[in-house]
Amino acid sequence: MWKEENNKLVKSFQFKDFVEAFGFMSQVAIVAEKMNHHPNWNNVYNTVNFELNTHDAGDVVTEKDHKLAKAIDKIAGDK
Repeated sequence: MWKEENNKLVKSFQFKDFVEAFGFMSQVAIVAEKMNHHPNWNNVYNTVNFELNTHDAGDVVTEKDHKLAKAIDKIAGDK
C-alpha cells in the first residue's frame, strides 16, 4: 500500500532477486517516460523503493503521482 509521507507517496517492492527487481524497474521506466513523470527511486539487490511527488507543482503529491503509483502497482502484480 502506498503511504503519503512528507509530501511524497512512498512504497517498497521486494522481488526474488536483483534480475527480477531490475526487470521491474525497466518496465516502470518505460511507463514513466510515456507519462513524462519520473520517480525518485532506488534499488538494493531485490528491493525497489519509490518516493513520488510532482516537482513542477512544488514537490507535492498530485494526481500525476497517484496515476504513476497505480501503473507501478499494475506492473508489480501482487508484489
